[in-house]
Amino acid sequence: MTTIKDSVHDHIEVEGVAEALLDTEEVQRLRHIKQLGTVQLVYPSANHTRFEHSLGVYHLASRALDHLGIEGLQAERIRAASLLHDVGHGPYSHNVESVTHRHTGKYHDDVHELIAEGAVGDVLRDNDLEPARIADLVAGEGKYGQLVSGELDVDRMDYLVRDAHHTGVPYGTIDHERLIRELTFADGELVLAEGNVQTAESLLLARALMNPTVYQHHVARISKAMLRQATERLLDQPDLSAAELRRMDDHDLLAALRMTPETRAFADRLGSRTLFKRAVWAEMDAVPDGVVDADHDDYRAFESRIADRVGLDPESVIVDVPPRPSMTESTTRVMVSGEARRLGKQSPLVSALRTAQNQQWRLGVYAPADETAAVGRAAVEEMGLDIDGALVSDVRPGVATTLDEFAE
Repeated sequence: MTTIKDSVHDHIEVEGVAEALLDTEEVQRLRHIKQLGTVQLVYPSANHTRFEHSLGVYHLASRALDHLGIEGLQAERIRAASLLHDVGHGPYSHNVESVTHRHTGKYHDDVHELIAEGAVGDVLRDNDLEPARIADLVAGEGKYGQLVSGELDVDRMDYLVRDAHHTGVPYGTIDHERLIRELTFADGELVLAEGNVQTAESLLLARALMNPTVYQHHVARISKAMLRQATERLLDQPDLSAAELRRMDDHDLLAALRMTPETRAFADRLGSRTLFKRAVWAEMDAVPDGVVDADHDDYRAFESRIADRVGLDPESVIVDVPPRPSMTESTTRVMVSGEARRLGKQSPLVSALRTAQNQQWRLGVYAPADETAAVGRAAVEEMGLDIDGALVSDVRPGVATTLDEFAE
């Protein structure tokens, strides 16, 4: 058994197949991938890694298994899956996942091929575990996959507490011990036991508060958008495939961006934190549905046309449109009066949080600081934005903000 001191859970005891997996290259690589990507440019202490998080998920999974009375081979499978659940992440975690997915068709939880090969596959087979069954658990399949990836998974419990701890914000401090203690299965579905509507609400509320404060902070969004655009340009070069990029770590990607002439300027900006600024920051009601629901190619076309209007290179304009808000946590099931009910049907808080999500949604258009005024005007015209519902980097009658108000 190996005992590891953790900043969140204190001492974590790793044993069995998980201990054998610890020193594989695939797991150790996670030491070099930041959990929150570019969020460290907002919160300097947010330098925790996917490795730390994976240990935390393993620890909470072990606690849940003890509580649920799951033992033997099935427990070993779940412990292995919990430690391996993030080995499919590319550099900077979720920041460039959409880019690699367009090229490979794989998200970070598509790990069947990855864990069937190399040292991880050898360790699993040596412990009488089938890699395919572990990969299925990572993807959240089956009754026990819900513990690893689902509305009540231990992944979410760890990252909320860990992200709050390392950013220093108080919003993600959920009572994960109670959540684990109240887990149970009803008709093969993972639920919270009777009397835990408020417990489920706490998980939902923590995620809803962390989203605008940390995960969707405007500086984090700008830096992520810049990194995505640079990565796309890097993949336009002939010497690197998306599959190869997906197995890089943060340092590998930044080095590749710096060594490639077409992306060096982006790498320099990210390295020195000379980020683009907001030219437009628009509420959903100010954005036509056709823009909200447009695809990647449409957004690149918008960037080119906006840049043409103001005489800039296309890479000097970034259009950043998040998906429509969703709240998967609202599908969490809680036992009420002897039956499993969806939280969204049981809690009046869900409706309020959905309204807040819609109000917090923003379309962003970003450009170098000295070009934001011209880019803002061009973006409003090109994308058909409602000027009354958009903060535009310009100072003129009818515009909702000034450049000073756009300062970080």
